[in-house]
Amino acid sequence: MKNRARLSALMAMCLVAAMPAAAQTYPERPVKLVVPYAPGGSADITARLVSDEWGKALGQSIVIENKAGAGGNIGVDSVAKSKADGYTIGLQTVSLAINPGLFPRMPYDTLKDLEPIGMVASSQHVLVVHPGLQAGNVKELIALAKAQPGKLNYGSAGNGSTFHMSAELFKAVAGTDIVHVPYRGGGPALNDTIAGMVNMSFPVLSAARGMVESGRLRALGVTGPQRSSLLPSVPTIAEAGLPDYNFETWFMVFAPADTPKAVIDKLNASLNQALGSSALKERMVREGFDPIPSTPAQARQRLVKEMPMWSKLIKDKGITTE
Repeated sequence: MKNRARLSALMAMCLVAAMPAAAQTYPERPVKLVVPYAPGGSADITARLVSDEWGKALGQSIVIENKAGAGGNIGVDSVAKSKADGYTIGLQTVSLAINPGLFPRMPYDTLKDLEPIGMVASSQHVLVVHPGLQAGNVKELIALAKAQPGKLNYGSAGNGSTFHMSAELFKAVAGTDIVHVPYRGGGPALNDTIAGMVNMSFPVLSAARGMVESGRLRALGVTGPQRSSLLPSVPTIAEAGLPDYNFETWFMVFAPADTPKAVIDKLNASLNQALGSSALKERMVREGFDPIPSTPAQARQRLVKEMPMWSKLIKDKGITTE
């Protein structure tokens, strides 16, 4: 019995000793970064902007794999069920906080099955209207919507999209009744706003910038807490008349739960190093993204704070994916 006890103690000591060594040698091969959407979208663009610089800081290449479906849930679930060794990680948008309230049956538990590595960036949307709409600013739009409840409408990239959620938040804060018209993607919604088929939309700022500058759309306000360098003359919606409104699409990277802390810390440190690169910052800002380095704890706190807020809005407004 004594020999067996000694052997068990020796094995435990060996495991403890081996853990730092494993963390020190990580990563020994390329890291897979799962993007839960098709190529070309904002999450994919963010991942491709960051991956090269992040890979250099980490000391291994970061290979992007697009795995779309179910509002991002399929790709995120694949990460949650991967081996917790730091070689399969994921990048998701604010939908990481929205989807638990939106989908009745989630394949994973966001806070239990995922370990945040850190925030990556944020991007703003912009409230645009057809130039023929008799509303030159946010206050006038709200007054028009309240005078004609249910008459105005907005186009979105589909049920549950960030276009949709930013607009529903606007409606909730402004106390207006504006009809949702879902499209299969942001492009068609934006095109129909230009054509006057719908009155307004909340597209990603970088996608709408050219239409605003050419006069085909009128921008009433950007959705974030400060003005954007891409459209510096356009006020925030908050300063334009709705002080309690704030919406940004953010991007977070995460690993499966139980990934060793030393590995999470190494991924976080190298990510923040990459985000601090002046060359990467310049590229990101040019594409409409603002880098937001963070700790893993700060990223988790963002989820903890925002998940209940979105769940309440979704329940109060009766929002579904149908």
